[in-house]
Amino acid sequence: MRIVSLCPSLTELVFDLGRGEELVGITQYCVHPADAVGAVEKVGGTKNPKIERIVELRPDLVLFNEEENRKQDHDVLQGAGLRLCNTFPRDVRGTAAMVRQVGGELQRAEAAEAIAVEIEARMERVVAAATDRDPVRFAYLVWREPWMSVNADTFASALLSQAGGVNVFADREQRYPTIELAELADERPDLVLLCTEPFVFEERHVKEVSAALGLEKTRVRIADGEYLSWHGSRTPDGIDYAEQMICE
Repeated sequence: MRIVSLCPSLTELVFDLGRGEELVGITQYCVHPADAVGAVEKVGGTKNPKIERIVELRPDLVLFNEEENRKQDHDVLQGAGLRLCNTFPRDVRGTAAMVRQVGGELQRAEAAEAIAVEIEARMERVVAAATDRDPVRFAYLVWREPWMSVNADTFASALLSQAGGVNVFADREQRYPTIELAELADERPDLVLLCTEPFVFEERHVKEVSAALGLEKTRVRIADGEYLSWHGSRTPDGIDYAEQMICE
Protein backbone atom coordinates (compact mmCIF):
# COMPACT_ATOMS: atom_id res chain seq x y z
CA MET A 1 0.00 0.00 0.00
CA ARG A 2 1.21 3.50 -0.90
CA ILE A 3 0.18 6.06 1.73
CA VAL A 4 0.30 9.86 1.90
CA SER A 5 -0.36 11.52 5.26
CA LEU A 6 -1.24 15.23 5.41
CA CYS A 7 -1.44 15.49 9.20
CA PRO A 8 1.49 15.07 11.65
CA SER A 9 -0.45 13.09 14.25
CA LEU A 10 -1.75 10.74 11.56
CA THR A 11 1.79 10.20 10.28
CA GLU A 12 2.86 9.18 13.78
CA LEU A 13 -0.13 6.86 13.99
CA VAL A 14 0.77 5.17 10.68
CA PHE A 15 4.21 4.34 12.05
CA ASP A 16 2.77 3.07 15.33
CA LEU A 17 0.38 0.84 13.39
CA GLY A 18 3.34 -0.72 11.63
CA ARG A 19 2.90 0.76 8.16
CA GLY A 20 5.40 3.60 8.22
CA GLU A 21 7.56 2.03 5.53
CA GLU A 22 4.64 2.38 3.12
CA LEU A 23 4.42 6.16 3.47
CA VAL A 24 5.42 7.81 0.19
CA GLY A 25 4.57 11.39 1.21
CA ILE A 26 4.18 13.41 4.40
CA THR A 27 4.10 17.11 5.31
CA GLN A 28 7.06 19.18 6.42
CA TYR A 29 5.47 19.33 9.88
CA CYS A 30 5.46 15.55 10.32
CA VAL A 31 8.32 15.25 12.82
CA HIS A 32 7.52 12.03 14.67
CA PRO A 33 8.97 9.48 14.87
CA ALA A 34 12.08 11.61 14.48
CA ASP A 35 14.32 8.71 13.46
CA ALA A 36 12.05 7.66 10.58
CA VAL A 37 10.30 10.64 8.98
CA GLY A 38 13.48 11.94 7.37
CA ALA A 39 13.39 9.12 4.84
CA VAL A 40 9.92 10.04 3.56
CA GLU A 41 9.35 12.61 0.81
CA LYS A 42 7.86 15.91 2.00
CA VAL A 43 4.89 17.09 -0.03
CA GLY A 44 4.43 20.61 1.35
CA GLY A 45 2.59 21.76 4.43
CA THR A 46 -0.76 20.97 5.95
CA LYS A 47 -2.36 24.08 4.41
CA ASN A 48 -0.38 24.14 1.17
CA PRO A 49 0.31 20.57 0.04
CA LYS A 50 1.92 19.94 -3.33
CA ILE A 51 -1.19 18.61 -5.00
CA GLU A 52 0.41 17.73 -8.33
CA ARG A 53 3.20 15.83 -6.64
CA ILE A 54 0.76 13.91 -4.44
CA VAL A 55 -1.16 12.83 -7.53
CA GLU A 56 2.11 11.81 -9.22
CA LEU A 57 2.96 9.59 -6.25
CA ARG A 58 -0.16 7.50 -7.00
CA PRO A 59 -1.05 6.75 -3.38
CA ASP A 60 -3.61 4.10 -2.57
CA LEU A 61 -4.76 6.20 0.39
CA VAL A 62 -4.41 9.82 1.52
CA LEU A 63 -4.91 10.47 5.24
CA PHE A 64 -6.67 13.79 5.74
CA ASN A 65 -7.70 15.82 8.79
CA GLU A 66 -10.54 18.30 8.37
CA GLU A 67 -9.06 20.79 10.83
CA GLU A 68 -5.41 20.63 9.80
CA ASN A 69 -6.09 20.46 6.06
CA ARG A 70 -8.21 22.51 3.64
CA LYS A 71 -11.46 21.38 2.02
CA GLN A 72 -10.38 22.68 -1.38
CA ASP A 73 -7.32 20.43 -1.31
CA HIS A 74 -9.51 17.49 -0.31
CA ASP A 75 -11.84 18.14 -3.22
CA VAL A 76 -9.02 18.44 -5.76
CA LEU A 77 -7.39 15.22 -4.58
CA GLN A 78 -10.70 13.42 -4.60
CA GLY A 79 -11.44 14.80 -8.06
CA ALA A 80 -8.11 13.36 -9.24
CA GLY A 81 -9.42 9.93 -8.32
CA LEU A 82 -7.50 9.44 -5.07
CA ARG A 83 -9.03 7.68 -2.09
CA LEU A 84 -9.08 9.78 1.06
CA CYS A 85 -9.61 8.85 4.69
CA ASN A 86 -11.20 11.86 6.42
CA THR A 87 -10.71 12.40 10.15
CA PHE A 88 -11.73 15.10 12.64
CA PRO A 89 -11.83 13.91 16.27
CA ARG A 90 -12.97 16.60 18.69
CA ASP A 91 -12.60 14.65 21.92
CA VAL A 92 -11.11 11.50 23.38
CA ARG A 93 -13.94 9.14 22.43
CA GLY A 94 -13.81 10.52 18.92
CA THR A 95 -10.07 9.87 18.86
CA ALA A 96 -10.53 6.21 19.82
CA ALA A 97 -13.04 5.89 16.99
CA MET A 98 -10.62 7.62 14.59
CA VAL A 99 -7.80 5.23 15.51
CA ARG A 100 -10.08 2.29 14.74
CA GLN A 101 -11.10 3.95 11.46
CA VAL A 102 -7.51 4.46 10.32
CA GLY A 103 -6.55 0.99 11.50
CA GLY A 104 -9.29 -0.47 9.35
CA GLU A 105 -8.16 1.50 6.31
CA LEU A 106 -4.57 0.33 6.82
CA GLN A 107 -5.55 -3.28 7.56
CA ARG A 108 -4.09 -2.96 11.04
CA ALA A 109 -7.30 -3.39 13.02
CA GLU A 110 -5.72 -5.38 15.86
CA ALA A 111 -2.95 -2.84 16.50
CA ALA A 112 -5.45 0.00 16.27
CA GLU A 113 -7.79 -1.70 18.73
CA ALA A 114 -5.00 -1.95 21.29
CA ILE A 115 -4.37 1.81 21.07
CA ALA A 116 -8.09 2.63 21.16
CA VAL A 117 -8.69 0.45 24.21
CA GLU A 118 -5.78 2.13 26.01
CA ILE A 119 -7.23 5.55 25.16
CA GLU A 120 -10.63 4.56 26.58
CA ALA A 121 -9.14 3.00 29.72
CA ARG A 122 -7.07 6.06 30.58
CA MET A 123 -10.02 8.33 29.86
CA GLU A 124 -12.22 6.39 32.27
CA ARG A 125 -9.55 6.53 34.97
CA VAL A 126 -9.01 10.27 34.62
CA VAL A 127 -12.74 11.07 34.53
CA ALA A 128 -13.35 8.98 37.65
CA ALA A 129 -10.46 10.60 39.51
CA ALA A 130 -11.70 14.08 38.65
CA THR A 131 -14.99 13.53 40.48
CA ASP A 132 -13.14 13.70 43.80
CA ARG A 133 -11.39 17.01 43.07
CA ASP A 134 -12.49 20.62 42.97
CA PRO A 135 -12.83 21.95 39.41
CA VAL A 136 -10.00 24.10 38.05
CA ARG A 137 -10.93 27.11 35.92
CA PHE A 138 -8.44 27.30 33.06
CA ALA A 139 -7.63 29.21 29.89
CA TYR A 140 -5.60 27.62 27.11
CA LEU A 141 -3.81 30.13 24.89
CA VAL A 142 -2.58 29.14 21.43
CA TRP A 143 -1.47 32.46 19.92
CA ARG A 144 -0.08 35.89 20.75
CA GLU A 145 -0.66 39.16 18.83
CA PRO A 146 -3.52 38.69 18.81
CA TRP A 147 -4.08 36.56 21.87
CA MET A 148 -6.16 33.49 21.01
CA SER A 149 -7.70 30.76 23.13
CA VAL A 150 -9.96 27.74 22.52
CA ASN A 151 -13.65 27.04 23.07
CA ALA A 152 -15.27 23.81 24.23
CA ASP A 153 -15.37 22.34 20.71
CA THR A 154 -11.63 21.65 20.58
CA PHE A 155 -9.54 18.62 21.36
CA ALA A 156 -7.32 20.41 23.89
CA SER A 157 -10.32 21.72 25.81
CA ALA A 158 -11.87 18.25 25.88
CA LEU A 159 -8.68 16.68 27.26
CA LEU A 160 -8.32 19.27 30.01
CA SER A 161 -12.02 19.31 30.87
CA GLN A 162 -12.28 15.57 31.41
CA ALA A 163 -9.43 15.89 33.91
CA GLY A 164 -11.46 18.33 35.98
CA GLY A 165 -10.83 21.58 34.17
CA VAL A 166 -13.44 24.22 33.36
CA ASN A 167 -12.62 26.22 30.24
CA VAL A 168 -13.36 29.91 30.94
CA PHE A 169 -13.87 30.50 27.20
CA ALA A 170 -15.87 27.31 26.59
CA ASP A 171 -18.97 29.18 25.39
CA ARG A 172 -17.26 31.38 22.82
CA GLU A 173 -18.76 31.00 19.34
CA GLN A 174 -15.45 30.68 17.52
CA ARG A 175 -13.43 27.54 18.12
CA TYR A 176 -10.30 29.69 18.44
CA PRO A 177 -11.55 33.03 19.77
CA THR A 178 -9.45 36.17 19.79
CA ILE A 179 -9.31 37.60 23.32
CA GLU A 180 -7.79 40.47 25.29
CA LEU A 181 -5.75 39.88 28.42
CA ALA A 182 -8.17 42.17 30.25
CA GLU A 183 -11.00 39.75 29.34
CA LEU A 184 -8.94 36.87 30.63
CA ALA A 185 -8.28 38.70 33.89
CA ASP A 186 -12.04 39.29 34.30
CA GLU A 187 -12.63 35.52 34.04
CA ARG A 188 -10.40 34.95 37.09
CA PRO A 189 -8.86 31.64 35.95
CA ASP A 190 -7.11 29.36 38.41
CA LEU A 191 -4.70 28.33 35.68
CA VAL A 192 -3.47 29.72 32.36
CA LEU A 193 -1.75 27.31 29.98
CA LEU A 194 0.47 28.67 27.20
CA CYS A 195 0.67 26.11 24.41
CA THR A 196 3.89 25.36 22.52
CA GLU A 197 2.08 25.15 19.17
CA PRO A 198 1.16 26.67 16.83
CA PHE A 199 2.72 29.68 18.62
CA VAL A 200 5.85 28.73 20.53
CA PHE A 201 5.23 30.22 23.96
CA GLU A 202 8.30 30.52 26.17
CA GLU A 203 9.09 31.39 29.79
CA ARG A 204 9.25 35.11 28.97
CA HIS A 205 5.60 34.90 27.99
CA VAL A 206 4.80 33.31 31.35
CA LYS A 207 6.19 36.44 33.01
CA GLU A 208 4.25 38.67 30.62
CA VAL A 209 0.90 36.98 31.23
CA SER A 210 1.31 36.56 34.98
CA ALA A 211 2.20 40.26 35.31
CA ALA A 212 -0.71 41.39 33.13
CA LEU A 213 -3.19 39.27 35.07
CA GLY A 214 -1.69 39.73 38.52
CA LEU A 215 -1.34 35.96 38.87
CA GLU A 216 1.44 34.06 40.58
CA LYS A 217 3.79 32.59 37.98
CA THR A 218 2.98 29.11 39.29
CA ARG A 219 -0.54 29.61 37.88
CA VAL A 220 0.74 30.35 34.38
CA ARG A 221 2.46 27.38 32.73
CA ILE A 222 3.93 26.26 29.44
CA ALA A 223 1.95 23.33 28.05
CA ASP A 224 3.21 20.81 25.49
CA GLY A 225 1.01 21.28 22.45
CA GLU A 226 1.87 17.89 20.99
CA TYR A 227 0.37 16.10 23.98
CA LEU A 228 -2.70 18.34 24.14
CA SER A 229 -3.53 18.75 20.45
CA TRP A 230 -2.20 15.69 18.62
CA HIS A 231 -4.81 12.95 18.40
CA GLY A 232 -3.90 9.33 17.79
CA SER A 233 -1.26 7.08 19.28
CA ARG A 234 0.00 10.00 21.41
CA THR A 235 -3.43 10.40 23.05
CA PRO A 236 -2.99 7.92 25.93
CA ASP A 237 -0.02 9.90 27.21
CA GLY A 238 -1.85 13.13 26.35
CA ILE A 239 -4.69 12.14 28.67
CA ASP A 240 -2.27 11.66 31.55
CA TYR A 241 -0.44 14.86 30.68
CA ALA A 242 -3.68 16.88 30.73
CA GLU A 243 -4.44 15.51 34.19
CA GLN A 244 -0.97 16.49 35.33
CA MET A 245 -1.46 20.04 34.05
CA ILE A 246 -4.79 20.42 35.84
CA CYS A 247 -3.70 18.81 39.10
CA GLU A 248 -0.27 20.34 39.68
